[in-house]
Amino acid sequence: MGAALRRQHRGAGASACRRRKGGQRGQALGRSRGGFSTKVHVRAEGGGRPIAFVLTGGERPDHESLPALLRRLAGDKAYSNRQARGHLRRHGIGAVIPQPKNQRPCALLDRTAYRQRNRVERLVNRLKQFRRIATRYEKHAANYLAMLTLAAVILWL
Repeated sequence: MGAALRRQHRGAGASACRRRKGGQRGQALGRSRGGFSTKVHVRAEGGGRPIAFVLTGGERPDHESLPALLRRLAGDKAYSNRQARGHLRRHGIGAVIPQPKNQRPCALLDRTAYRQRNRVERLVNRLKQFRRIATRYEKHAANYLAMLTLAAVILWL
């Protein structure tokens, strides 16, 4: 066997799938039912303009990004769990989060404050008007966060 042939068939290496997974650590990419995805958690001011962003992988639970965004939280049912509500109470933050049907009801929900949550939904729709944000062209999370910041600056202007 020639030296060139031995070099080519030295042994099995890591599969292409395994190599690809190692390169995605810390890139806010997660595998969910629809494939790779990124969740953008947004904190907005009262007028519906963005203040802060946190990126997580698509399979990560929403409540894990909670401490990075908090002051007062008006969130959807994904943020309703015992750990998140306990964290909010310890820090004196008012929560406007409805209870999912599979949880027992606790506090009354301030419906007028909860209706203002649609401002964040409209903000996300305005951000997705930027094609780079909607499709995540950037491979690295830092670059994607920079594009989100540029889009936020444009929305503030």
